[in-house]
Amino acid sequence: MNSLYLASGSPRRRELLTQIGVPFTVVSAAIDETPLINESPVSYVERLARGKAAAAFAVLETPSNACVLGADTAVIVDGRILGKPVDQADALAMLMALAGNEHEVLTAVALTDGQRCETLCVSSRVRFREIGVEEATAYWHSGEPRDKAGGYAIQGLGSVFVAGLNGSYSAVVGLPVCETAQLLGRFGIPCWQNLTVR
Repeated sequence: MNSLYLASGSPRRRELLTQIGVPFTVVSAAIDETPLINESPVSYVERLARGKAAAAFAVLETPSNACVLGADTAVIVDGRILGKPVDQADALAMLMALAGNEHEVLTAVALTDGQRCETLCVSSRVRFREIGVEEATAYWHSGEPRDKAGGYAIQGLGSVFVAGLNGSYSAVVGLPVCETAQLLGRFGIPCWQNLTVR
């Protein structure tokens, strides 16, 4: 069976893989996440997912029988990619753009074994209730928005803003579990490896 490496520092992605019973090793993969000129949001997240997987695979000491999973999530408003906020003003501007509106969350996943690389992208729609500036400021001071695409975490304190979701909850968190499990299966990595057969 192939060994899985996760090219992500995200605790959420680690939790989701653990949740479906897939053992893995985290490997760091720093890449430039700057969008290219005229790059579509789907192309952007897919390129970053592939880039993270390839960068991490390149640093493995024993790459035989190894697969590397890379993922990237982006929040899209009016065709514009919202990354991680650079400061409080940026975070508040993001939250005000999301408030009372529906936005798209794209999560791309790429899996490579060094010979082939498969990529998938899952789109979900999230609807926010209205948010006041005072509430948005309090949320910023919680510390949660600082490293989150779009400046919020649906699985954390930011869940209070979410009035509706159409799509995959786990994809909005950072890893579409259903689709990722199917992708892993195509590379010979089964889920539920921690189950004992009775």
